Amino acid sequence: MVKRKLAALEKVEADLPNLQQKIRRDSKSYVEDFRSQYYQYENHREIFMANPTSTEAGGIISLRDLIDFISHVADCFPDITNDFPQQLIDMLMQHHVVLGPELREKIVGSLLNRAMQTVLYNLVTSDRTSPKAQWAVKITRELWRRQIWTDAKTVEVMKEACLAQNEKVVTGGVRFFLGGDKEREEMEDESSDDDGIDVAKLKHQRGINKKTKKKSRQLEKAVATVKKKERKKRQPHALNFSALHLLHDSQGFAEELFSKHLQNSKSKLNLEQKLLVLQLVSRLIGLHKLTLVHFYSYFLKYLTPRQPSVTSFLASLAQATHNLVPPDELEPLIQKIANEFVNEASAGEVAAAGLNAIREICVRQPLAMNETLLQDLVLYKKSKNKGVMMAAKGLLSLYRDVGADMLKRRDRGKEASMALSAGEKKEIRFGEEAVGEIEGLELLAKWKEEERRKRRIEQGLPSDGEDDEDLEEDEAAGWANWDVEDDDSDDSEGWINVESDAEIELSDSDDDAPPSKKAKQATDETEKKAEETDADKEWNKLATSRILTPADLAKLAELRSQAAVDSLLNSRSKRAQKVQEAINRHIDEPLTAAEIEGLASLSKGKLTKEEKIAHARESKTDRDEFKSKTARKKERKEQDGKSTTNKEKARKKNFLMTLGKARSKNKRSLVETRAVLKAHHDRKKRGGRRGNVG
Repeated sequence: MVKRKLAALEKVEADLPNLQQKIRRDSKSYVEDFRSQYYQYENHREIFMANPTSTEAGGIISLRDLIDFISHVADCFPDITNDFPQQLIDMLMQHHVVLGPELREKIVGSLLNRAMQTVLYNLVTSDRTSPKAQWAVKITRELWRRQIWTDAKTVEVMKEACLAQNEKVVTGGVRFFLGGDKEREEMEDESSDDDGIDVAKLKHQRGINKKTKKKSRQLEKAVATVKKKERKKRQPHALNFSALHLLHDSQGFAEELFSKHLQNSKSKLNLEQKLLVLQLVSRLIGLHKLTLVHFYSYFLKYLTPRQPSVTSFLASLAQATHNLVPPDELEPLIQKIANEFVNEASAGEVAAAGLNAIREICVRQPLAMNETLLQDLVLYKKSKNKGVMMAAKGLLSLYRDVGADMLKRRDRGKEASMALSAGEKKEIRFGEEAVGEIEGLELLAKWKEEERRKRRIEQGLPSDGEDDEDLEEDEAAGWANWDVEDDDSDDSEGWINVESDAEIELSDSDDDAPPSKKAKQATDETEKKAEETDADKEWNKLATSRILTPADLAKLAELRSQAAVDSLLNSRSKRAQKVQEAINRHIDEPLTAAEIEGLASLSKGKLTKEEKIAHARESKTDRDEFKSKTARKKERKEQDGKSTTNKEKARKKNFLMTLGKARSKNKRSLVETRAVLKAHHDRKKRGGRRGNVG
């Protein structure tokens, strides 16, 4: 039977976790989408009630997935799902015997989830000073870690825990948001690594050990477990949304956390607990690009080298920075970090940490740096301290890419200077974001322009002309012989030549006299701006007014690959890639104090002999690739559960246990020795004690 291909719309409809997230955000806009899914559930339920054994039949969405989806968003549509709980109870009461284990578990869980979450929510909110809410935090966190509760209601329980007045409850809730997703990922990795059962090893042990019914049952159970895991691996994996993304009102949550636990002088939290809250607030601000009044001025009193855990404060400040933060808010902070940390009297570790913090802030908001301070900080690239030198060079490489005009001419580097003179570097503007762009589209526009010019030159036409008929023919050729669903074809023929905008022609002066030098410079600048405008218009037109054909998409992928290869071959592009990675990192990943300290360890000077030995021993923990063939073979045998030889056992035996055998060998007569050797020779000829010849 030929497997039916799913259309694109069907795949979108089957993406229930994504629809669940959208409904949680704005339920009114997705009423019709929910109705269609609920209609599917009712059809599946009627089929099940008529024939309970048909629940495993293949379909786009299974009954189990629909029950899971509806139970998570039922509170958003109480009128539509009024009979949903009773229907689940009827299914359990009437057909509990024939229900599959997974479907039965999902129905019971759907009935219990809402009630349990309500109980835990009330436990946290009823008395905010009571330590009883710790149990709600522990239960919710463990169920999130096991991926049993993954909806917004769970996140709401932990949000209320963060706003409690008990220190332990607050700490538990904050740690959930800072590390709950990481724990869930680590648990997935551990389960995938540790739960693996070696069927070959079990079969081998069963072959050499005594055969019993118990061993046979264990082997059958292991094989069934392996098959079940393989089936789960082949199933489509649901989307995992971070807890920070499931918050309803991240702005209000951040403001309440800041005012209640950080600004409040009566707060009972100690410094370590306040740092956790500060990290959460800064993470929310950086992730959702929030605007929080007076948040950045809060850091001013903590930005001194004598402050305990100062690197954590620096990391939180950098993490809370984004491109929508006004530069006027950040400039005093950067100036204070430079004055307190980066000066001639500071230790190398302190100066390196300060420069790293400034760089992390400027990666997220380059406009926060002023030209005079930048040129002063860049001078530390000549420092004899290695950590300070590397940190200053990191700041220099950042501004060579994002603000080369702020550097002195000698610090810009060859490529940045060439880009500035060619007008390729664009001035950064506050709040400017590149949205809706297709990656590499400018490469495709440039390629199409070159192809169009080549074709017109071959036909004897002006290279800068345009012809609408040619464009229509090329567009038809771009769609010809291309199957949208064919992913294996790499044919690159039949390209479309995109119509380019007419180049702006600058009228020459009517006066025959040669133009002055200033007039020439003005003309050159105007031409340069016109070329930039044409280039921008070209790819903007390609993105907004033309439909990309499959041939265009294939060529776009080819151009992207070529650009990636070129960037890897270019040493400068490697630095640019690192800068771009640093720019994009704060969106989903936290910034730690260890990253702010960065290369401060290089400033500590040379290691002592004992430190070098300890460092060498740490690096020798895993040296499998340098082991001998015999050692690797021995490890493989132990992993496979195979026994050792008598010679290997004799080596490990206690010396006193082998003493009697050695003495008896020495007391043998010549006749006994000859008999033993003859028996050994005959046994070897037979192929061993078991006679395994050949």
